[in-house]
Amino acid sequence: MEIQDQKSKAVANWLLLGVGMTVIQIALGGITRLTGSGLSITEWDVVTGALPPMGEAAWQALFAKYKTTPQFQLLNFDFNLANFKFIFFWEWFHRLWARTIGLVFAIGFIYFFVKKYFKPSMIKPLVVLFLLGALQGAIGWIMVASGLQGDAVYVKPTRLALHFIFALGLLAYTYWFALSLKANVIEKKTVSAEGQYKFLGIRKWAWVIIAILFFQLVYGALMAGHKAANVASTWPTINGQWLPMGLTSKDSFLLNAVNNTIWIHFVHRGLAYILLAIIIYWSVQMNKLKGNRFWVSVNMLPLFFVFVQVLLGILTILSSANIVPGVWAKFEWFAQLHQLVGMLLLLSVVNIIYATKEI
Repeated sequence: MEIQDQKSKAVANWLLLGVGMTVIQIALGGITRLTGSGLSITEWDVVTGALPPMGEAAWQALFAKYKTTPQFQLLNFDFNLANFKFIFFWEWFHRLWARTIGLVFAIGFIYFFVKKYFKPSMIKPLVVLFLLGALQGAIGWIMVASGLQGDAVYVKPTRLALHFIFALGLLAYTYWFALSLKANVIEKKTVSAEGQYKFLGIRKWAWVIIAILFFQLVYGALMAGHKAANVASTWPTINGQWLPMGLTSKDSFLLNAVNNTIWIHFVHRGLAYILLAIIIYWSVQMNKLKGNRFWVSVNMLPLFFVFVQVLLGILTILSSANIVPGVWAKFEWFAQLHQLVGMLLLLSVVNIIYATKEI
């Protein structure tokens, strides 16, 4: 039994390595977006694309392909080869890191399969994991392709949001799988009947938070895709108003929901305040409950991350008034950290749902 537990922990550590690499991958996606690099590579070469251009001729050939894109013709028409090399690096590195994640998972899978580390119960989650990874790669290319057509100078915000939310789904699923092999849940037999009822309430609120967080993260991606931070670089009001004008300037609810930048900005802020209020109340209730070591180590993390997330959101908005195209400054740092902490907030709520799953 002890040997099997050690094997399960080894598999869990492999999965947690994947979680860490996926966090980095999503962060690299953020850097790629903030530097405007996502459309610098116009093809999806799974094998040969892993290598950077070798020699001046190869660089010129790739630059020539980039010159045919709407982004170059309408936005970056003054780019020289040095400018292109900069944006190419970030998109190439983003794709290279994705390939590296696939390689780490493939090598780990083969090793653990040969060594017979996998229990029968692990096979189905592993298959789902690989399918989600492949799907995420496909969605990534669909997103990039949306920026190579017509008069698009960036990828479509809705496809960016889809790519982002699927990445977070993959991240959360991998993390849950790792927890199932490594962390101990709170068992009913260790908790009184009254305690079980309270833990059940905590778990229900966790699912409510996940639902709100889903829409908040989608709207965060839409904020990024529409570059909507600086449509209102003031706080606490939105351009001096609590209820800004222009919320229904589009012809339909759907168009306002996904294309109206002031609506997107307003909703993103509003959901942040709702999450903050709920998580404060939720955390106060969790702090009253005693559980196992895992519970004690994770139950206050959502409160910490939501405070940091709101603070970074405010700083991102305030610094958006000073954005300089092509320059990495305060806004870019705050936006990148804002995205990173959003991922950590999501995983901290997953901890609570996992810890209480046997209640």
